[in-house]
Amino acid sequence: MQRSRNAYIVATFLAFFLLVFLVVPVFKVIYVAFQDSATGALTLVNFIDFFKTSLFQESFFNSLYVAGMSVLLASLFALPLAYFTSRFNFGGTLLIQTLGIVPLIMPPFVGAVAMQLLFGSNGSVNLLLDDWFGFTIPFMEGLNGVILVEGIHYFPFILINLSAALANIDRSVEEAAQNLGSSGFRLFRRIVFPLAMPGYLAGASLVFLKAFDDLGTPLLLNVNNMLAPQAYLRISSIGISDPMGYVISVILVVFSLLSLWAAALATKGKDYTTAGKGTGGLLKRDMRSFEKAGAYAVIILLLILVLSPHIGLALLSFGTIWSYAVLPDGFTTAHYMEVFNTSGEFITNTMFYAGIAALFDVAFGTAIAYVVLRTDVIGRKWLDYVGTGAIAVPGVVLGIGYLRTFNDFNVPFIDKPLASWWVIIIIALAVRRLPYALRACTAALQQVSISLEEASENLGANKATTVRKIVVPLMAGGMVAGFVTSFATAAVELSATLMLVTSESDAPLAYGIYVYMQSAAGRGPGAALGIVAVVVVALGTYLAHHFIERNKKMQISTPGK
Repeated sequence: MQRSRNAYIVATFLAFFLLVFLVVPVFKVIYVAFQDSATGALTLVNFIDFFKTSLFQESFFNSLYVAGMSVLLASLFALPLAYFTSRFNFGGTLLIQTLGIVPLIMPPFVGAVAMQLLFGSNGSVNLLLDDWFGFTIPFMEGLNGVILVEGIHYFPFILINLSAALANIDRSVEEAAQNLGSSGFRLFRRIVFPLAMPGYLAGASLVFLKAFDDLGTPLLLNVNNMLAPQAYLRISSIGISDPMGYVISVILVVFSLLSLWAAALATKGKDYTTAGKGTGGLLKRDMRSFEKAGAYAVIILLLILVLSPHIGLALLSFGTIWSYAVLPDGFTTAHYMEVFNTSGEFITNTMFYAGIAALFDVAFGTAIAYVVLRTDVIGRKWLDYVGTGAIAVPGVVLGIGYLRTFNDFNVPFIDKPLASWWVIIIIALAVRRLPYALRACTAALQQVSISLEEASENLGANKATTVRKIVVPLMAGGMVAGFVTSFATAAVELSATLMLVTSESDAPLAYGIYVYMQSAAGRGPGAALGIVAVVVVALGTYLAHHFIERNKKMQISTPGK
């Protein structure tokens, strides 16, 4: 009875936190969107006004177009890399797959300005094209620029999921198709790709979701006729009472959920399983010389393109003047000196905010995982659903929800609204990144045999001691991986922080980069700060991978697995 009571106390606290800082703010946004600003009555007039306004109509279709085209472009990048590395034998496969994931360690808004300098109308590529061939290509004009940046940044979601799906296909199925006369592109189109569809759709839905609600990239490219920028501009310029900001927020949430639902629906009722486990993975074959040369040419071209934001950002961070030229006029370390001398507060705030948020995420992720997997608390599955569902809530929506919900809630000892206090930034980061830690902690706990807990309790230990001395040490690898992943991604969160920062002294790294990049004079220091952000995320990604692998090895050696 005591054990059951404690479980319900923990579950109630977790549910209360999610209710107050996730469900209520999102519900508040939805409620205000359907509320008449004059009478307070529920109405559809706000949505009618939205679809009657040409700017909002244009923004809606632009966001759909950008998200859809980003998925298409990301697919064009990911499909060849995934297929070549899983289907053929040639050197450098591991390096290619590693470099293919590198774009994820740079937030898209950070590389947007660098992409302009490389592919803009007066960028390096177009200057060379004009000089050599007499024409230019509008890579970065308007929506094209947003699509290019989003496609390059988010294509690893498809690459990772599709590569994993291809690795799980039973090679006997491919052999059977080849014996029946299928080969080449027809084999890929009729057999291989359909069997890998779940992995592809999982990655494509994430690309669509991320591109649809991204705020920083359109703003830095001065493309404001999209939904997320419009929501931000309406609330920041008109105020939190403007209903259109809430209507746009509802649409962002709905289409984020629809992208995940559509991916699940597309594979529902279909069988992607194959027999003969133990023979997984496509049948790899050797290429002929001209095939190998063509494959390497395609792969090298794709890798240069997807790594171009990092190359451009590095050049910009060390460049003196870079305007109407293929390369900067000279190189200097002055931008880094300026950043560390004048912007140390951005870095310090980021380390503090992201560190506290990640600790909260691991604590809450571990607690939710334990309640769901180890107790019989009624409704425990909803904790998992709601905690994971935070991934479908765009940062700009959560920021607007916090402004609306907590702007009138004064914190007693500081005599200011919670929405204006720096603590709300930590809470927003924690809620936004909770799904990452939750999934890592759940996976880690699933690998801990319950028989070990039973043995501990049979030897006289109580539940708290068992959790502290048995469960947590065995989950340590997954918990640390969840912490590092949450920390690394929270360190470069822009959408929510852009809505909630009220003082530059409270601003984190992502906000500082955004401010720097608003002027030509600040692009050098902004790029240097961007490189700092990339290093932070890269270290976080490496540590997450390291601890995940270490956790796997530890679990393999654990008795009872």
